[in-house]
Amino acid sequence: MSFDHPSIRTRTEGGVLFATLDAGPLNLIGVDLVRDLVGLVDTLYADPGDVRVVVFDSASPEYFSAHVDLAAVAQYTAEAAKAGGPGDASLGMFLHRLARVPVITIAKVRGRARGGGNELVLACDMAFASRQNAVFGQFEVGTGALPGAGGIQHLTRRLGRARAVEAVVGADDFDADLAERYGWINRALPDDELDGFVERLARRIAGFPPEGVRVAKRAIGDLTLADPAQVRSDASVFQSLVALPQTRERLDRLARRGLQTPGDVEARLGEAVGQLPHRPEAGRTA
Repeated sequence: MSFDHPSIRTRTEGGVLFATLDAGPLNLIGVDLVRDLVGLVDTLYADPGDVRVVVFDSASPEYFSAHVDLAAVAQYTAEAAKAGGPGDASLGMFLHRLARVPVITIAKVRGRARGGGNELVLACDMAFASRQNAVFGQFEVGTGALPGAGGIQHLTRRLGRARAVEAVVGADDFDADLAERYGWINRALPDDELDGFVERLARRIAGFPPEGVRVAKRAIGDLTLADPAQVRSDASVFQSLVALPQTRERLDRLARRGLQTPGDVEARLGEAVGQLPHRPEAGRTA
């Protein structure tokens, strides 16, 4: 049994697996990170050993995960498909599988978690964030697409209809305090208290009889997680919308300004999406 993967640094202590995303400064959800997440989740299903709780965090202080690699949608989708069967070729269905993994999962968030990065957070059983340094967002509608990896399903269930519409259709950034108030995450904590709080909670849960924890998680998931058909539908719509000319034009505008590279656009992506032209004009450049 091994949890070692090139883009995920791991260590195990007292029944807790600490899994640190380390896929570059933005932690884009691309081919490498998806491949390694699939491998880690496969191991947790097949032989978790003494692991009872997994804590995901990031090696980057600025980005938990910026979003998916928009230049490699087909490639990371092919990697995600290795986790499922026929008809499950999508990041959304892989994250749905992660949500059902037979251990407790906790996202410890510093920095920005947007798009697919936020959907990774939402797939975890719990999420705790730095009050000073965490940002959440689903920016896809601002480019002409929609969240396709579980964002709509999770946010609607957690936030309720009106707030989910605000979060998804508004396509703006949410700081940790507002995310906590809306129910997006469990708690926003002072940055210097985040590590200790999450570690204490993880170790506490890891010390409980494992069968009770598994059964409780499964029962709660049965009541609250989306049906796989709904996840597949969102993934299919995302893949069709992201290929439309108007969506590609808006993404190209963001790319020319620095999308997918560290800098102002990624740092303030909600603001940058809001500044895109309302009616893109063919042949015009930014």
